[in-house]
Amino acid sequence: MELRTLRYFLAAAGEANITRAADLLHVTQPTLSRQLMDLERELGVTLMHRGKKGMTLTDDGLFFRQRAEEIVELADRLEQAFVERNTDVSGVISIGATESVGSRLFAKLIKQFSQKYPLVQFNLYNEMADYIKERIDKGLIDVGLLLEPVDTVKYDFVRLSQKETWGVLMREDHPLAGRESIRPQEMIPYPLILPLRERVRAEILNWLNCEETDLNIPLSYTLLSNAVLLVEEGLGCAFCLDGALAIRSSPNLRFIPISPEHTTRSVLVWKKNHLFTPAASLFIQEINLLRADAT
Repeated sequence: MELRTLRYFLAAAGEANITRAADLLHVTQPTLSRQLMDLERELGVTLMHRGKKGMTLTDDGLFFRQRAEEIVELADRLEQAFVERNTDVSGVISIGATESVGSRLFAKLIKQFSQKYPLVQFNLYNEMADYIKERIDKGLIDVGLLLEPVDTVKYDFVRLSQKETWGVLMREDHPLAGRESIRPQEMIPYPLILPLRERVRAEILNWLNCEETDLNIPLSYTLLSNAVLLVEEGLGCAFCLDGALAIRSSPNLRFIPISPEHTTRSVLVWKKNHLFTPAASLFIQEINLLRADAT
C-alpha cells in the first residue's frame, strides 16, 4: 500500500465523487477508479458504495479514512521536519489544549516564541484531555496542555503553578445562585451537566457520594464552551473549573465554588524519548524554562 494510494482514497472520500477527485488529483477518472478498486481488493473489504449521486463510505471506509488521515499527516510532518533541518527555524508546531486558566500562560508562551521565531507557525487543537493524549501518542501533536489528573508515565511534563477551583455554573435565577459556596450534595436534586472525561466524572460522583443512576444528567460535555449555552437555556447546572473562559461569556450566569474546596492544576506534556522537529524542540526548551517557576 503506497502513500499515494492513501492520498487518492482521501481525495475521493472528501469529494464523494470520482470525477471531481480525479480533477483535483490531476489524474484520469479510470486511473483513480482502478487505484481505489485495487485498494479494496488488497484490503479485502468494500470501502465505498458507488451510486449515481456519488459515493458514500462504508463502516470499513470510515475506519480506514481515520487511519489514512493519521498516516498521511505523519508523513507530511516527517517530510517537513527534514525541510526544516536545512533552513532557518521554521515549520509547524502542533499543540493541543483543554479549557483552563493555564491557557493564558500557554498563550503568552506561544506569543513570545512567535516573536523570537517568526517563521514558525502553530496548529491549535482544542480537545478533551484524553483526545489530546491520544494524538500525542500517535505523534500528531507535539505539546499538550492538560488538566490533572494526568498519568505522566509516558510523558515529560511541566506542572504550572496556577491553581484552578472546581465549582458549579448556574443561571442567576437558580434557587442556589445567591450562595458564596455550595456543597456538592446540595446539587443532587437538580439536573446536572457533567464532564465526559471518565476520571474527572468519577471524582465528581465521589464528591456527590451517589451513583450516576441516581442523578438527572441531561448532558455530558467535552469542552465547556458549548455546554455553557445550555446552562444559560436552563437545561441544568454544570460542574466545571473557574479557569474556563466560557463561564464568563454571559452576565446571566454565576459560578459558585464547591465546599470543601477542590482544586487542580494544568500540565504541559510531550512524548518521552521522541525525536521532535527543530522548531518543536526549541519550543519545548522554552517550556522547560517555566519549570523553576512551576514547582
